[in-house]
Amino acid sequence: MLKVLFIPFSVLGGYAAAFLGKAVFAQIWGAIEEEEPPDAKHRDVTWAKLLVAAAIQGAIFSLCKSIFQRVTRIGFANLTGSWPGPEAPDPED
Repeated sequence: MLKVLFIPFSVLGGYAAAFLGKAVFAQIWGAIEEEEPPDAKHRDVTWAKLLVAAAIQGAIFSLCKSIFQRVTRIGFANLTGSWPGPEAPDPED
């Protein structure tokens, strides 16, 4: 039952992470380049610029997502007394 109660926390955390990640990436890319970030849809973009932008964007999004997942799980655990998910990684065989 608690897993179902955690879903809204998870969804809101995901939206917040995406919003923050987009804003942080825009700030960082603006410091690197005056043009808007390259997109695979753009014809006149070099592979190098496209891949660098994608790597930076992916790292920022992953960082924001991890932060928000952790914060929402800690908040949920503080409210309910139950951790939503596994307590530790599965051991490798």
